[in-house]
Amino acid sequence: MSILTEIKQRATAPTPLFFQKVKKIGLIIAAVGTAVITAPGSIPVVLLSYAGYAITAGTVLVSIAQLTVDEERLEEKLMSSLN
Repeated sequence: MSILTEIKQRATAPTPLFFQKVKKIGLIIAAVGTAVITAPGSIPVVLLSYAGYAITAGTVLVSIAQLTVDEERLEEKLMSSLN
């Protein structure tokens, strides 16, 4: 199986409830970082640096959470599609 095929299957598989919450938190963190970076006016360099870190951290959280699979729900989904 190709690695790209496996990533595609994992990305479309059901995600556990905990990781759905982690994904939402990651999106919020990335959105706040993006808002700070794109804010008009003069922003301190330190704040811009932290905003960049927030975008990176949020993106990593979302990526990991999206690729986490709920095995039980996946098996139920596969069994229902076979019937």
